[in-house]
Amino acid sequence: MPEKISVAAARRPDTIGREILLQGWVRTRRDSKAGFSFIELNDGSSMGSIQVIAPAALENYESVVKHLTAGCSVSIDGLVKESPGAGQATEVEARAVTLHGTADPETYVLQKKRHSFEFLRTIAHLRPRTNTFGAIARVRNCVCRSIHDFFQEEGFLYIHTPIITASDCEGAGEMFQVTTLDLANPPKHDGKIDFAQDFFDRPSYLTVSGQLEGEIFACALGKIYTFGPTFRAENSNTSRHLAEFWMVEPEMAFFELADDMDLAERFLKRIFRDVLDRCPEDMQFFNERIDKTVLETLHHIVESRFVRLSYTEAVKLLEASGESFEFPVAWGNDLQAEHERWLTEKHFKCPVILFDYPRSIKPFYMKCNDDGKTVRAMDVLVPKVGEIIGGSQREERLDVLEQRMAEQGLDAANYWWYLDLRRYGTVPHAGFGLGLERAIQFITGMGNIRDVIPFPRTPGSADF
Repeated sequence: MPEKISVAAARRPDTIGREILLQGWVRTRRDSKAGFSFIELNDGSSMGSIQVIAPAALENYESVVKHLTAGCSVSIDGLVKESPGAGQATEVEARAVTLHGTADPETYVLQKKRHSFEFLRTIAHLRPRTNTFGAIARVRNCVCRSIHDFFQEEGFLYIHTPIITASDCEGAGEMFQVTTLDLANPPKHDGKIDFAQDFFDRPSYLTVSGQLEGEIFACALGKIYTFGPTFRAENSNTSRHLAEFWMVEPEMAFFELADDMDLAERFLKRIFRDVLDRCPEDMQFFNERIDKTVLETLHHIVESRFVRLSYTEAVKLLEASGESFEFPVAWGNDLQAEHERWLTEKHFKCPVILFDYPRSIKPFYMKCNDDGKTVRAMDVLVPKVGEIIGGSQREERLDVLEQRMAEQGLDAANYWWYLDLRRYGTVPHAGFGLGLERAIQFITGMGNIRDVIPFPRTPGSADF
């Protein structure tokens, strides 16, 4: 019996001489006057396909093989041989070809013609078969594996935080509401919707972050991380925003801001190093077809020591830069991508970790510094993108946390359990968040974040 292996395995020289079974989808077929056909087969296991030689002596050569078109699914029994062709180590001589599914060449859209990424978003059920989106899927898988490997090796516990919550972590209010009430005729009490009759007995939402719940477990188990879907009802159609996205959020007890920054730097370098090591063919594709600087950029980051700079020092550098920025620079304003890119690309020419931001522009949970003006926040900035990680030391002092909640108009009663963490064995702790899609967009050089998630959720779009 032939051994079932992947196309990626069959392309390796160590498979020469083995009888194998390949299963996948036809990319192309061309016939030779010498009495055989060349089939290019791909199964998604690698960027490259494998060439199959199908001789005319096959029982179904005339009835099946000569009618194969792009998109047909087949099984091929064959012998792996050394390839005389340039650019490929092996090829397969077919002993049998079994057709599983046809693809009408008149209607199957993924022919040789190249399609725009915008068009491919309308056929999300087929776009993984293209080179670009197959490569994105493999890189995304590699990044996810690297994230788990990193935290597991660092002694973290993987915690599943709730997707449905009554808490707004960021305090921005841009949340999707979850309800079982009849929207056409909701129950009322004193002229308002009576959420006491709703499924959760109160207004509930899809989470924007697992951070607050993550802190619960960090304050009991030490070091934890969450990794799951998060949601934001921001009506934005930019190339950097999604309504549904994945977040990685570690939380660490007995960590201060410097520890947080150290971990974030090690974390990013590990992810980038793993992608370079494990996905060389896919990354070469992105470097050639999407952004000719992605390999150089990733290698540079892995080899760099991240600069650490206070927000106040960064503002001084930006004000003295002589640059004509679209958004004015002033202490107290949040920095924009153009400011962050100037720091990383023009001034320091390497990643930068900014820290100690004005308290007025940061959420309530970030620890206040003794100056009364800043909080122990940190952002990791990288070239071409700007911020890729955001984090902070969390406020562990009960009185200060209550004061910060009042400043931002939050009802402390809704966060009673969060405040309890400060009442019972409070500790210094810190954490950060990395948006998975933004990281993959940076790694691959893809221009639109909708093209690095399998099924993008954006305003007016939830087709698949």
